[in-house]
Amino acid sequence: QLQLVESGGGLVQPGGSLRLSCVVSGFTSENYVIGWFRQAPGKEREGVACVSRQGDGKNSAVSVASRFTVSRDSAKNTVFLQMKNLKPEDTAVYYCAAGPSCSGYKCNRVHTWGQGTQVTVSS
Repeated sequence: QLQLVESGGGLVQPGGSLRLSCVVSGFTSENYVIGWFRQAPGKEREGVACVSRQGDGKNSAVSVASRFTVSRDSAKNTVFLQMKNLKPEDTAVYYCAAGPSCSGYKCNRVHTWGQGTQVTVSS
């Protein structure tokens, strides 16, 4: 059974940075693409970024592409979301998810979710 565990969230001031981690276990992580999603209070969950099986294909949503970078360390079965110049509107619960493929920055047909990590951007 595939398991995803996120970490790295927290409280940060506007303009600050955070790096989220998603550790994949249970099956060989390279068999899946990994996507990052976020859900702000009262809003629908939205895709943020997606990284391919080998980590060479990666995309972020246009709204965050200049500030968020997704990467994958297959040797450590870990996917990262580096976030810089954070804004209050980035406040959300961030989830990583596994699926068979990426469509741009979106992970398709998600079958496994992590538990989420809270990111709060506030002064």
